[in-house]
Amino acid sequence: MRRVGLLTSGGDCQALNAVMRGLAKALYSNYEDMEIIGFKDGYKGLIKGDYTVMAPECFSGLLMRGGTILGTSRQPFKLMRVVEADGIDKVDEMKKNYKNLKLDCIFVLGGNGSQKTANLLSEEGLNIIGLPKTIDNDLYGTDMTFGFHSALAMATTVLDNIHTTAASHGRVFIVEVMGHKVGWLTLYAGISSGADIILIPEIPYDIRIVTGAINERTLQGKKYSILAVAEGAISKETAKLGKKEQKEKLKNRKYPSVAYEVGAQISELTGQEVRVTVPGHMQRGGTPTPFDRILSTRIGAKAMQLYKDKEFGRMVAVLGDEITSIPLSETAGRLKTVDPKASIIKEARSIGICFGDK
Repeated sequence: MRRVGLLTSGGDCQALNAVMRGLAKALYSNYEDMEIIGFKDGYKGLIKGDYTVMAPECFSGLLMRGGTILGTSRQPFKLMRVVEADGIDKVDEMKKNYKNLKLDCIFVLGGNGSQKTANLLSEEGLNIIGLPKTIDNDLYGTDMTFGFHSALAMATTVLDNIHTTAASHGRVFIVEVMGHKVGWLTLYAGISSGADIILIPEIPYDIRIVTGAINERTLQGKKYSILAVAEGAISKETAKLGKKEQKEKLKNRKYPSVAYEVGAQISELTGQEVRVTVPGHMQRGGTPTPFDRILSTRIGAKAMQLYKDKEFGRMVAVLGDEITSIPLSETAGRLKTVDPKASIIKEARSIGICFGDK
């Protein structure tokens, strides 16, 4: 009997179930004696030995279903080797449960922190295969992550719908898009929805330049402006501070988030009415797009092939139109950020989009 483990870790997204389905179908198609153990709530389930034995019918109907049937949780990587008040050595417990269940491999569906832990377990001698999940598309070593395209569709829909009310009332509208450290989602959503100003973490903004762009639109007879603002966008002043000072400044910010702060500054400096929309976790919800369903199926099938070829300690990666893999050690702890000099930024600037920096 072959036995593998499966877990979904970190923030949820629309395509997790679709990837599990693709992986399971590939495993069952290639092995008659395959048993899949699903760990509940991510690494928490692996640590506590909380799991369910899954049957083929468990994966039926998952292609179009958002979220994750296994549940998920965030287990910070920095605490993985820290023995807390409960006295549990997390790494030891995960290794113990892996061995007690006589697993051949664990498939980890997750983003940056999840893949760092996956690499840690690989270095501890467990057979691990990573599958790249995050709506932020910020995993190093892969052009695309599953979940990004579906979140992009949701964020774009919100921005699209804002246009009509903004035009009707002649207001400035700010839509805050998810993305603490990287701006891929905001960048793509902003361009695809025709936003006038896009603020992302990789390009610190000057509020005077932002308001200048809005005033210029007003002089041109344009009644409204749309801003797509990443939740991790920062001003040039904040960017000059050290990390500790930045954290302290953000902790003491009198506004709920950067979108509200930018909105208040715009209102003060231009006199225009400003409205803020924060779609939040809506961007993680709903059904996966057709693109994500195809990508998820391909990623699941590739993960099975890695298992079949005994290529452990690797993460499935998308390079162009090809599904390949890279060592977990190559992606662990590294972010794929937006290059301010990238062609997509230049192209966006060339059609008049302002990034708040010049």
